[in-house]
Amino acid sequence: MNELQDQVAIVTGAARGIGRAIALKLADEGAKLALVDVKAEWLEESLALVRAKGVEAEGFACDIASGEAVEAAVKAVHGRFGKIDILVNNAGITRDTLLVRMSEADWDAVLSVNLKGAFLMTKAVGRIMMKQRGGAIVNMASVVGLMGNAGQANYTASKAGLIALTKTTARELGPRGVRANAIAPGFVHTAMTDALPEAVREGMLKIIPLGRAAEPEEIADAAVFLAGPRARYITGQVLAVCGGMTMY
Repeated sequence: MNELQDQVAIVTGAARGIGRAIALKLADEGAKLALVDVKAEWLEESLALVRAKGVEAEGFACDIASGEAVEAAVKAVHGRFGKIDILVNNAGITRDTLLVRMSEADWDAVLSVNLKGAFLMTKAVGRIMMKQRGGAIVNMASVVGLMGNAGQANYTASKAGLIALTKTTARELGPRGVRANAIAPGFVHTAMTDALPEAVREGMLKIIPLGRAAEPEEIADAAVFLAGPRARYITGQVLAVCGGMTMY
């Protein structure tokens, strides 16, 4: 029997990349999927791939930086499926430039999606999970939230904040049986990283002991583990899936 049979999972940023990979891995384990992204049409391909695995799936358009939009989306998901067992806060954006050149708008945009969005989703879903007395939350952080990274003051701050949010969520919701953990991916092979200059990509690979970038599916494997029953006594942790890029 699949480990997540008939569990209901929300995945934000599910239109492509790591979010889509997580949705597909969750579907492989029998979960029902609520896929969330800014525009409904962006989710069509992901929905088709998930449904091809024989599980129920619906798409929900939502600006996760808006409290009103998040409350409406979570209410719609709960109304459609009757429960929410898993939340994967994966949605994220970048607006990279050096700190002294960074505009307030670029700072605010990244913090609003990457950190505020996760807060709003956790707040809305957390209330439901607490009433259910069970649930698993997986937040997509980053190794740069642990290490810092030149040119990404906004992004690194959002990911470091997400790690702190994860730990606080674990402490507050743990007594009601809700777990919260974070994944800190390293250099992952996605459309976003493919767009980086060759010199930057080569520099990243030089500091990875395993000598390669991760595939989205490898990050997804970690997310499914943390969401599932084999991680039932794991909460408040940060799992670095980075090929040894950062070691603590």
